[in-house]
Amino acid sequence: MLFDFISAALVTLLVTLDPPALAPIFISLTRGMNAEERKRVALRASIIAFGILAFFGLGGELLLRLLGVGIPAFRISGGLLLFWIAFEMVFERRNERKQHTADVAITEDHIRNVAAFPLAIPLMAGPGAITAVILLAGRANGNVIYLSSLLILIALGVVSCFYVFLGAERVSRLLGVTGNIVLSRLLGVILAGLAVQFIINGVDALIKGAPV
Repeated sequence: MLFDFISAALVTLLVTLDPPALAPIFISLTRGMNAEERKRVALRASIIAFGILAFFGLGGELLLRLLGVGIPAFRISGGLLLFWIAFEMVFERRNERKQHTADVAITEDHIRNVAAFPLAIPLMAGPGAITAVILLAGRANGNVIYLSSLLILIALGVVSCFYVFLGAERVSRLLGVTGNIVLSRLLGVILAGLAVQFIINGVDALIKGAPV
């Protein structure tokens, strides 16, 4: 059903994009910038991230076919990857990795292209989000309504990141250390369940003889 697809896609995208967790990283990446400069960085990063995710949402399955990888196999491997991300979130490892990526980029690029790297890639449109988009597009089975819904949900997810960036300092203060930990672990548990469901769907498709 369309409602089931939309609800699952919305939760998956919000969890993999993880806007609240990006707030403190955005602050560190844009340290020294004024409000207008931060807004430009947030807007450019959001546009780039949406373009990447939309590309994989519409053309990810074709790319997999060209590589000789079937959707069932990708569902299993993608589910395992998402489960690992969920594991990192529950045990507080994901934010450390993201912050390390951000710190390296600041040193090398001196914030010159901070909107593109590391903000858009890989912090927003990272492996987890790209994997989730391809898996969700696979569930759409080429249905125009489902794919259109997916693009709208991607846009909503990216827009939520944009507004979190605009209010990054307030969000970080509002959640506090405890709030960030609780939210990250709760989202990690939800993502783990979704990841296992992707794996089950992939195994089920293989058993039923879907092409690999």
